[in-house]
Amino acid sequence: MATTETTTDQGTLLSRRDLRFLLHDWLDVAALAEREAFAGQSAELYDEVLALAERLAVERFAPHNRAADEHEPHVDQDGRVVLVEGVREALAAYAEAGFGGLALPEEVGGMNLPTTISQAALAWQQAANVGTAAYPMIATAAANLLLATGSEEQIATWVPPIAEGRFAGTMCLSETQAGSSLGDIATRAEPQADGSFRLFGSKMWISGGEHELTENIVHLVLAKLPDAPAGTKGISLSLVPRFLLEDGGSIGERNDVALVGLNHKMGWRGTVNTVLAFGEGGQRPGGAPGAVGWIVGEPGQGLAGMFHMMNEARIGVGLGAVALGSTGYRKALRYARERPQGRPLGAKDPAAPQSPIVEHPDVRRMLLAQKSYVEGGLGLLMYCAKLVDDERSLDDAEARARARLLLEVLTPIAKSWPSQWCLEANALAIQVHGGYGYTRDYEVEQHYRDNRLNPIHEGTHGIQALDLLGRKVTMQRGAGLALLAETIGATVARARHEGGEAAQLADALAGTLERLLEVTGILWGDGPAGAEVALANATAYLEAAGHLVVAWIWLEQWLATAGREGDFHDGKRQAARYYFRHELPRTGPQLDLLAARDRTMLETRDAWLD
Repeated sequence: MATTETTTDQGTLLSRRDLRFLLHDWLDVAALAEREAFAGQSAELYDEVLALAERLAVERFAPHNRAADEHEPHVDQDGRVVLVEGVREALAAYAEAGFGGLALPEEVGGMNLPTTISQAALAWQQAANVGTAAYPMIATAAANLLLATGSEEQIATWVPPIAEGRFAGTMCLSETQAGSSLGDIATRAEPQADGSFRLFGSKMWISGGEHELTENIVHLVLAKLPDAPAGTKGISLSLVPRFLLEDGGSIGERNDVALVGLNHKMGWRGTVNTVLAFGEGGQRPGGAPGAVGWIVGEPGQGLAGMFHMMNEARIGVGLGAVALGSTGYRKALRYARERPQGRPLGAKDPAAPQSPIVEHPDVRRMLLAQKSYVEGGLGLLMYCAKLVDDERSLDDAEARARARLLLEVLTPIAKSWPSQWCLEANALAIQVHGGYGYTRDYEVEQHYRDNRLNPIHEGTHGIQALDLLGRKVTMQRGAGLALLAETIGATVARARHEGGEAAQLADALAGTLERLLEVTGILWGDGPAGAEVALANATAYLEAAGHLVVAWIWLEQWLATAGREGDFHDGKRQAARYYFRHELPRTGPQLDLLAARDRTMLETRDAWLD
């Protein structure tokens, strides 16, 4: 009988060797240290940071992952949110090591390391405990929003404590009556004579909205001013702290932000998820009703400001999906190598020793599929992180703009493709475990539940599809899609120059790319007049484009193995073969359906769904 899984180590979180391959052999992060923005840094420093991230993941984050899932946050009789032991200690160790400000500028207390390194470090924490890792992930995104759109005073006041790990952050968008439809939010911000605002309203699904883990929480809240026009153009962004600050920055009185209740999700149970009331808690700072806040950026431009945080969070969600898929795969692989079951097909002696299930072809199929999803997904997310560094540090303005444009096109794919296919990796990890995988004796069951949240986190699968086909593909008259095609085309040219099997993979990729571009033209052939039909098929477009992009990432990884032998590099090439033979062909029927401009969804009547 199999034994209950009770321990987590490095080998069952991420592949250290794979991460090193992506960062050094493929993306050449050592070259980043030669740029002026990262002067004084080195590849050795990056490796030390990642080694520390790995150690924190194993020693601080992983040990309470199961406990946080089994014992969800609750509110005690004093109204405080109670979390399991280990969360506070993990975040304190994380902050003490400087990870809260890893990629933030030195002038606000950060270490100014490349985003590629900070994201790789975050992947270790997410693989170990995605619920606890969510707190610093959201806080860092809040700090970056303020750096991009906040005033000098707001940056000086709020960003350094976030970098130090003393303050947390949230993003407050949805309301009970307005989830994705942000133009319908009702929270209002009323201007005061001193330049501040008083907020009134409620917010739903706020991760990290109330806890005792940090000294303060910086809520970034979407609201409307009294004279705001209807729709999204009337939304402003406000900074509303849990506690107000005294002169000099010390913690003052509690702001009028009240916890209304907790939401209990199927996964990420260690991340407290809240309903918050602003200006409705009966507290009156300074004798006036309402939650005290300050506008961030320009009035009426709140949604544009919030997208700084949302896009970073979308990349973080995609990375979390990859991390969960990765740890599930590593555990399934270990189990398959240890679990004896059955014998080879040609075995005649029923008394012969049973084989480890990794020897069975169908188990290898499931393991290869997982490997292709998680290593392809991790490559995509590391590539996106590198684009952030390119936008931030390249000398040439045109090159920076190209990096920004390419990242914009890839962001909906980087969020949604891992959320779909690394979830499938978790499903296969359960299947590899057999009946045991469907029990809580093994951690793969929790990883699946945790990952199942990611298709809805930071914008649903369908919303990302609308963003890709309706915005990113059409913006700047198709410049973003053209740049993606040009970038993939450069990889195809290199692979064809190498010849052999690489050239064969390149031909398959080029054919799919050509078909995608053709279908895009068909979908938008009628311009805005055909938008209804085009966007009704946006999800199929996202999935086809995502599978194409990950095939490109696999071809890049194949080229990075050139001239290298051994099990690791042979495994890379085999996973690429699997992806091109079994996964890329999935796009054929999808692209044919898209070319037909299918109207099934548009023609379906409500009454027919009974």
